[in-house]
Amino acid sequence: MFRRKLTALDYHNPAGCDFSDETQYRNCIVWLEDQKIRHYKIEDRGNLRNIPGSDWPSAFQKYLQDVNCPFGVQEKHEALDWLLGLAVRYEYGDNVEKYKNCQPLAASSNSDVPIDPLVNLDINSPDFKAGVTALSNILKIGRHDDYLVMLKAIRILIQERLSPEAIAKASQSREGIPVTLDKHTLGFDTGDATLNEAAQILRLLHIEELRELQTKINEAIVAVQAIIADPKTDHRLGKVGR
Repeated sequence: MFRRKLTALDYHNPAGCDFSDETQYRNCIVWLEDQKIRHYKIEDRGNLRNIPGSDWPSAFQKYLQDVNCPFGVQEKHEALDWLLGLAVRYEYGDNVEKYKNCQPLAASSNSDVPIDPLVNLDINSPDFKAGVTALSNILKIGRHDDYLVMLKAIRILIQERLSPEAIAKASQSREGIPVTLDKHTLGFDTGDATLNEAAQILRLLHIEELRELQTKINEAIVAVQAIIADPKTDHRLGKVGR
C-alpha cells in the first residue's frame, strides 16, 4: 500500500514490506529518519534507533511531535504515510537536478474524455484516511468513525467558510444603522437619564448578540441536515448504514 513512495525513495524490497510486523515498521521509521528526513542530529537518534526497546513508542511519539506530524503512535499507517510524504518532499528538494527532467506519466489513450480523479478513489486506503484526517485536523473538525462523513463535513465547511464568495462576503465591512434610543422602551426606570441611556445601549447590544447566535445555530442545523440527508446515513442509530 506504500509501495510507490517506498520505490521512489529507493527503499530495499518495497514490494515485500509487511508493516503489520512491528519490527519492520520500526526499521522503516528509523531508515526514513537516517536516510531521508534527518531531522535529528546523528547523536540524538539513539532512542529512535533502539528498535527492540520498550521505550520506543515514547521515542517515536516525541519524534512525531518534533517533525510536526498531525498523527500519533496509535495511528500507525497514517503516521507512516505522512512521514513517507515528508521524505519524498525532502528527497526531491535534495535532488532537484536529478528529477527536473523526468517525463510525465503517459496520458490516457482517450484524451478527449476528462478523467475524474474520484472514480478510482479507494476510501479504505491509508492514503485517503490520512489525507482526510490531516484536513480535519487543520480545519479543527471533530473525528468520526466514517471517513466519508468527515469528508462531507470538510466540504461543507470549505463551501460555507473558505470559498472565494464566503471570504469576500466576510471581508466586507458592515455599515452600522443609526438607532434612535428614545424609540426603544427600556421597560424600567433607574431614575437617572444617563443610566437609562446606557441600559438601552446594553440591551440593544445584547439583542444583536442573540441574533448572531441564532444565525450560527441555524448554520449548524443546515450543516447537520446536509449530512444526515444522505440515504446511506441512518441518523436514528447515530452511525452510517452499511
